[in-house]
Amino acid sequence: MTRTYGEGCPIALSLDIVGERWALLVVRELRLGPRRYSDLQAALRGITPAVLSKRLRELEEYGVLHRRELPPPAAAKVYELTEWGAGLEPVFQALARWGVRSPVLPLTGEVSADSVMLGLRTFFSADDGDGVSPRPAPWSASYEVTLGSDVYRLRVEHGRLTELARGPAGTAPDVLVRTTKAAWQAVLDGAEPLADAVAAGRLSVTGDLRALQSLVDAPRKIRPRPAPAG
Repeated sequence: MTRTYGEGCPIALSLDIVGERWALLVVRELRLGPRRYSDLQAALRGITPAVLSKRLRELEEYGVLHRRELPPPAAAKVYELTEWGAGLEPVFQALARWGVRSPVLPLTGEVSADSVMLGLRTFFSADDGDGVSPRPAPWSASYEVTLGSDVYRLRVEHGRLTELARGPAGTAPDVLVRTTKAAWQAVLDGAEPLADAVAAGRLSVTGDLRALQSLVDAPRKIRPRPAPAG
Protein backbone atom coordinates (compact mmCIF):
# COMPACT_ATOMS: atom_id res chain seq x y z
CA MET A 1 0.00 0.00 0.00
CA THR A 2 1.38 3.40 -1.00
CA ARG A 3 -0.77 5.24 1.55
CA THR A 4 -1.93 4.00 4.90
CA TYR A 5 -3.42 5.34 8.09
CA GLY A 6 -0.93 3.20 9.97
CA GLU A 7 -3.48 2.10 12.57
CA GLY A 8 -4.35 -1.34 13.83
CA CYS A 9 -8.04 -0.51 13.53
CA PRO A 10 -10.00 -2.68 11.03
CA ILE A 11 -11.94 0.41 9.88
CA ALA A 12 -8.68 2.18 9.09
CA LEU A 13 -7.44 -0.91 7.25
CA SER A 14 -10.65 -1.01 5.21
CA LEU A 15 -10.16 2.62 4.27
CA ASP A 16 -6.56 1.88 3.30
CA ILE A 17 -8.00 -0.59 0.79
CA VAL A 18 -11.15 1.12 -0.56
CA GLY A 19 -10.91 4.66 0.79
CA GLU A 20 -9.21 6.26 -2.22
CA ARG A 21 -11.38 8.41 -4.49
CA TRP A 22 -13.40 6.30 -6.98
CA ALA A 23 -12.40 2.97 -5.41
CA LEU A 24 -15.80 2.15 -3.92
CA LEU A 25 -17.59 3.32 -7.06
CA VAL A 26 -15.46 0.96 -9.15
CA VAL A 27 -16.52 -1.84 -6.82
CA ARG A 28 -20.15 -0.67 -7.03
CA GLU A 29 -20.13 -1.21 -10.79
CA LEU A 30 -19.06 -4.84 -10.34
CA ARG A 31 -21.77 -5.83 -7.87
CA LEU A 32 -24.06 -7.19 -10.59
CA GLY A 33 -21.38 -9.14 -12.42
CA PRO A 34 -18.14 -8.81 -14.41
CA ARG A 35 -17.45 -5.80 -16.62
CA ARG A 36 -14.92 -4.79 -19.23
CA TYR A 37 -12.68 -1.78 -18.79
CA SER A 38 -14.70 0.13 -21.40
CA ASP A 39 -17.94 -0.67 -19.53
CA LEU A 40 -16.51 0.75 -16.31
CA GLN A 41 -15.25 3.86 -18.07
CA ALA A 42 -18.69 4.45 -19.62
CA ALA A 43 -20.49 3.96 -16.29
CA LEU A 44 -18.10 6.20 -14.29
CA ARG A 45 -18.23 9.28 -16.45
CA GLY A 46 -16.15 11.52 -14.22
CA ILE A 47 -13.14 9.20 -13.89
CA THR A 48 -10.04 9.59 -16.04
CA PRO A 49 -8.48 6.56 -17.77
CA ALA A 50 -5.34 6.96 -15.65
CA VAL A 51 -7.26 6.95 -12.37
CA LEU A 52 -9.47 4.04 -13.44
CA SER A 53 -6.45 1.96 -14.40
CA LYS A 54 -4.76 2.78 -11.10
CA ARG A 55 -7.82 1.90 -9.01
CA LEU A 56 -8.31 -1.39 -10.85
CA ARG A 57 -4.66 -2.28 -10.35
CA GLU A 58 -4.78 -1.42 -6.64
CA LEU A 59 -8.04 -3.27 -6.01
CA GLU A 60 -6.64 -6.32 -7.77
CA GLU A 61 -3.46 -6.18 -5.70
CA TYR A 62 -5.52 -5.93 -2.50
CA GLY A 63 -7.64 -8.97 -3.47
CA VAL A 64 -10.92 -7.08 -3.91
CA LEU A 65 -11.26 -7.98 -7.60
CA HIS A 66 -9.49 -10.00 -10.25
CA ARG A 67 -9.23 -10.14 -14.03
CA ARG A 68 -10.16 -13.03 -16.24
CA GLU A 69 -10.56 -13.59 -19.97
CA LEU A 70 -13.90 -14.57 -21.42
CA PRO A 71 -13.88 -17.58 -23.76
CA PRO A 72 -14.38 -17.14 -27.54
CA PRO A 73 -16.19 -15.62 -29.29
CA ALA A 74 -16.07 -12.81 -26.71
CA ALA A 75 -12.33 -13.14 -26.01
CA ALA A 76 -12.40 -10.05 -23.80
CA LYS A 77 -10.82 -9.35 -20.44
CA VAL A 78 -13.24 -8.53 -17.64
CA TYR A 79 -12.99 -7.48 -14.02
CA GLU A 80 -15.06 -9.15 -11.32
CA LEU A 81 -15.24 -9.15 -7.55
CA THR A 82 -13.56 -11.86 -5.54
CA GLU A 83 -15.60 -13.61 -2.88
CA TRP A 84 -13.97 -11.34 -0.31
CA GLY A 85 -14.69 -8.24 -2.42
CA ALA A 86 -18.34 -9.24 -2.75
CA GLY A 87 -18.47 -9.17 1.05
CA LEU A 88 -18.71 -5.37 0.79
CA GLU A 89 -22.40 -5.70 -0.18
CA PRO A 90 -23.77 -4.88 3.31
CA VAL A 91 -21.46 -1.85 3.42
CA PHE A 92 -22.93 -0.49 0.17
CA GLN A 93 -26.48 -1.04 1.38
CA ALA A 94 -25.76 0.69 4.69
CA LEU A 95 -24.09 3.64 2.94
CA ALA A 96 -27.02 4.01 0.53
CA ARG A 97 -29.59 3.97 3.33
CA TRP A 98 -27.55 6.44 5.34
CA GLY A 99 -26.74 8.80 2.45
CA VAL A 100 -30.26 9.06 1.10
CA ARG A 101 -31.37 10.52 4.44
CA SER A 102 -28.88 13.40 4.28
CA PRO A 103 -30.46 16.52 5.83
CA VAL A 104 -28.14 18.90 3.95
CA LEU A 105 -26.76 17.52 0.68
CA PRO A 106 -29.37 16.65 -1.98
CA LEU A 107 -29.09 13.73 -4.39
CA THR A 108 -28.12 15.34 -7.69
CA GLY A 109 -26.25 14.34 -10.81
CA GLU A 110 -26.14 11.32 -13.08
CA VAL A 111 -26.15 7.74 -11.84
CA SER A 112 -25.30 4.57 -13.73
CA ALA A 113 -27.91 2.05 -14.83
CA ASP A 114 -26.43 -0.43 -12.33
CA SER A 115 -26.94 2.11 -9.55
CA VAL A 116 -30.62 2.47 -10.43
CA MET A 117 -31.13 -1.29 -10.32
CA LEU A 118 -29.07 -1.70 -7.16
CA GLY A 119 -31.24 0.92 -5.49
CA LEU A 120 -34.23 -1.32 -6.13
CA ARG A 121 -32.45 -4.16 -4.33
CA THR A 122 -31.22 -2.00 -1.44
CA PHE A 123 -34.62 -0.54 -0.63
CA PHE A 124 -36.72 -3.60 -1.44
CA SER A 125 -39.18 -3.45 1.46
CA ALA A 126 -39.90 -7.17 1.73
CA ASP A 127 -36.23 -7.70 2.56
CA ASP A 128 -35.95 -4.85 5.04
CA GLY A 129 -39.26 -3.46 6.20
CA ASP A 130 -39.32 -0.36 8.35
CA GLY A 131 -42.62 -1.08 10.07
CA VAL A 132 -44.17 2.00 8.45
CA SER A 133 -44.07 1.68 4.64
CA PRO A 134 -46.77 -0.61 3.23
CA ARG A 135 -45.53 -3.79 1.58
CA PRO A 136 -47.13 -5.32 -1.51
CA ALA A 137 -48.81 -8.68 -1.00
CA PRO A 138 -46.40 -11.57 -1.64
CA TRP A 139 -46.11 -12.43 -5.33
CA SER A 140 -43.79 -14.39 -7.61
CA ALA A 141 -42.64 -13.30 -11.07
CA SER A 142 -39.62 -13.05 -13.36
CA TYR A 143 -38.60 -9.87 -15.14
CA GLU A 144 -36.30 -8.59 -17.85
CA VAL A 145 -35.63 -4.85 -17.74
CA THR A 146 -33.81 -3.06 -20.57
CA LEU A 147 -32.50 0.42 -19.81
CA GLY A 148 -31.07 1.69 -23.08
CA SER A 149 -28.24 -0.71 -23.88
CA ASP A 150 -28.20 -2.30 -20.41
CA VAL A 151 -30.25 -5.46 -19.73
CA TYR A 152 -31.07 -6.93 -16.32
CA ARG A 153 -32.93 -10.00 -15.09
CA LEU A 154 -34.87 -10.14 -11.84
CA ARG A 155 -36.83 -12.77 -9.97
CA VAL A 156 -39.22 -12.31 -7.06
CA GLU A 157 -40.35 -15.37 -5.11
CA HIS A 158 -43.15 -15.02 -2.55
CA GLY A 159 -42.50 -11.30 -2.26
CA ARG A 160 -38.71 -11.52 -1.90
CA LEU A 161 -36.19 -10.40 -4.47
CA THR A 162 -34.12 -13.54 -5.02
CA GLU A 163 -32.21 -12.55 -8.16
CA LEU A 164 -30.91 -9.36 -9.72
CA ALA A 165 -28.15 -9.68 -12.26
CA ARG A 166 -26.88 -8.13 -15.44
CA GLY A 167 -27.94 -9.89 -18.65
CA PRO A 168 -31.13 -11.20 -20.27
CA ALA A 169 -33.46 -13.69 -18.63
CA GLY A 170 -32.65 -17.28 -19.57
CA THR A 171 -36.29 -18.20 -20.24
CA ALA A 172 -39.32 -16.18 -21.22
CA PRO A 173 -39.93 -13.80 -18.28
CA ASP A 174 -43.36 -12.88 -16.97
CA VAL A 175 -42.66 -9.21 -17.61
CA LEU A 176 -40.53 -7.46 -20.24
CA VAL A 177 -39.75 -3.77 -19.72
CA ARG A 178 -37.99 -1.48 -22.16
CA THR A 179 -37.37 2.09 -21.11
CA THR A 180 -34.74 4.69 -20.29
CA LYS A 181 -32.72 4.90 -17.13
CA ALA A 182 -34.34 8.23 -16.20
CA ALA A 183 -37.91 7.01 -16.75
CA TRP A 184 -37.32 3.80 -14.76
CA GLN A 185 -35.75 5.71 -11.88
CA ALA A 186 -38.68 8.16 -11.81
CA VAL A 187 -41.14 5.27 -11.50
CA LEU A 188 -39.10 3.49 -8.82
CA ASP A 189 -38.68 6.71 -6.83
CA GLY A 190 -42.41 7.41 -6.95
CA ALA A 191 -41.93 10.60 -8.95
CA GLU A 192 -44.24 9.26 -11.71
CA PRO A 193 -46.94 6.59 -11.43
CA LEU A 194 -46.26 3.48 -13.49
CA ALA A 195 -49.58 3.80 -15.33
CA ASP A 196 -48.73 7.37 -16.41
CA ALA A 197 -45.28 6.36 -17.66
CA VAL A 198 -46.76 3.48 -19.67
CA ALA A 199 -49.56 5.63 -21.09
CA ALA A 200 -47.06 8.30 -22.16
CA GLY A 201 -44.88 5.71 -23.87
CA ARG A 202 -41.94 6.20 -21.54
CA LEU A 203 -42.13 2.52 -20.56
CA SER A 204 -42.86 -0.31 -22.97
CA VAL A 205 -44.29 -3.27 -21.06
CA THR A 206 -45.07 -6.79 -22.26
CA GLY A 207 -46.62 -9.27 -19.86
CA ASP A 208 -48.15 -9.06 -16.40
CA LEU A 209 -48.64 -5.38 -15.59
CA ARG A 210 -49.84 -6.17 -12.06
CA ALA A 211 -46.61 -8.02 -11.34
CA LEU A 212 -44.68 -4.98 -12.58
CA GLN A 213 -46.74 -2.69 -10.34
CA SER A 214 -45.88 -4.91 -7.38
CA LEU A 215 -42.19 -4.64 -8.26
CA VAL A 216 -42.15 -0.84 -8.47
CA ASP A 217 -44.19 -0.59 -5.27
CA ALA A 218 -41.71 -2.76 -3.34
CA PRO A 219 -38.84 -0.25 -2.81
CA ARG A 220 -39.41 1.94 0.24
CA LYS A 221 -39.60 5.61 -0.71
CA ILE A 222 -37.17 7.10 1.80
CA ARG A 223 -37.08 10.88 2.15
CA PRO A 224 -34.26 13.05 3.52
CA ARG A 225 -34.32 14.02 7.18
CA PRO A 226 -35.19 17.67 7.93
CA ALA A 227 -32.17 19.95 8.00
CA PRO A 228 -30.86 20.67 11.50
CA ALA A 229 -32.17 23.89 13.01
CA GLY A 230 -30.00 26.95 13.38
